[in-house]
Amino acid sequence: MKIKLAKKEIIHFIGIGGIGMSGLSLIMKGQGFSVQGSDLIKNKNIDRLKKEKIRIFFGHSKKNLKDATIVVISSAIKNNNPELIEAKRKKIPIIKRGKMLASIVSLMKNIVVVGSHGKTTTTSLITSIFQETRIDPTIINGGVINSIKSTAKLGNSDWSILEADESDGSFVHISPTYSIITNIDREHMDFYKSMKDLKRYFIEFVNKVPSFGKSFICIDDPINNEIIKSIKNKNFYTYGQKTHSNFQIRNIKQYKSYSNFDLLVKLPNKQNFYIKNIQIPLLGVHNIRNTVGAVGVALTVGIPVQKIKKGLKNFKGVQRRFNKIFSYNNVDFYDDYAHHPTEIKVVLQGVEKVFNDYEKICIFQPHRISRLKDLKRDFTFAFQNADTVILCPVYSAGEKIKLGFNYNDFAKEIIKNSRVKLFMVENNFQLAKYLKQNTYGKKIVVGMGAGSISNWIKELPYLMR
Repeated sequence: MKIKLAKKEIIHFIGIGGIGMSGLSLIMKGQGFSVQGSDLIKNKNIDRLKKEKIRIFFGHSKKNLKDATIVVISSAIKNNNPELIEAKRKKIPIIKRGKMLASIVSLMKNIVVVGSHGKTTTTSLITSIFQETRIDPTIINGGVINSIKSTAKLGNSDWSILEADESDGSFVHISPTYSIITNIDREHMDFYKSMKDLKRYFIEFVNKVPSFGKSFICIDDPINNEIIKSIKNKNFYTYGQKTHSNFQIRNIKQYKSYSNFDLLVKLPNKQNFYIKNIQIPLLGVHNIRNTVGAVGVALTVGIPVQKIKKGLKNFKGVQRRFNKIFSYNNVDFYDDYAHHPTEIKVVLQGVEKVFNDYEKICIFQPHRISRLKDLKRDFTFAFQNADTVILCPVYSAGEKIKLGFNYNDFAKEIIKNSRVKLFMVENNFQLAKYLKQNTYGKKIVVGMGAGSISNWIKELPYLMR
């Protein structure tokens, strides 16, 4: 069921400071809707909303819904939230973020990026390519795109580029014109319950792509290969390093500040052609795959090769995706969003490739108790390309469940399975003290996690004085 909103409606976002919620509220504000919202704490997303004159309530209270006619929630909002309870009592329509997003973009030609990892970077790469054209798309992303200094932007064309969140299955409400499936991994199992269920959602999503659109599926990913066999609508292209890919990656060269590769394009009923020397300011084969997904859709919608290459070379990056934050004693400190074993592995593999003669220190803050419980063993093997792991306390993200195992034993398993040195800290002050004493020589430091670790990294220059 599609929702129809009149401009007189007042749309209230519960948890408006989240990446996805803030981006959607910015777009709806730009389209002329009356938007407000609430959150517990101030952050950079809230600051961006305030600049757009969006009304913000700090703290959740039923009083905040006094004038609201529609309430938008994300999967992060619990049933005991006082605003959600009040909305139900007042019988105010409650719309999940995914359904609201689907309604807003339903009248646009869209490019929808889904998958367990790499969505934000892929969406941002497509955006960078489009910036070299006269097309001005609406953008909704899962991270701050440096070139637009925001997670979202309302465009003047009938195109939209968006990252769709798979955490609660809501991405299937979107009807994509073009879609990219980066990969599928064991993630958000509190919602999906089984891998079979997770794969079913992605199959349903791909089957929604119309005949005049196209899906782009990375076949270097084993689970993507599994779902391809069950997709009824064979209206898709494949990409990756495998020789039978429609967009085949070749001749990869990686350096400290950029990567180069060639691309062999093999499409049905068309002559094969070769694109040489594609350059991106990113590290890691995983980011080359993300780039090829973006290139595939750009070529298919008719963007010239030279504009594609220029857009990629000029890519300004995404915040929290292997960003250099500062240097201390000539040692560089980086910040990355990696919080799943697969993400940790590929980031460290990329670092190892170009910083192989450096000592690699990884500061890791586990995110969500449920994820750590479900993927405990995988995490212990994820740091094999690091030399030292600094293990921080678990960032619970509001979860009240018990860990179910001894955290010190978990640390010992990391030491054993990843063959690393490990140091445990209880807070950012202990972290700063340890690093101040040990930051010297030929080293690189990477902070990883989806919780407060990014702020910890940014505070280190002041704490390490």
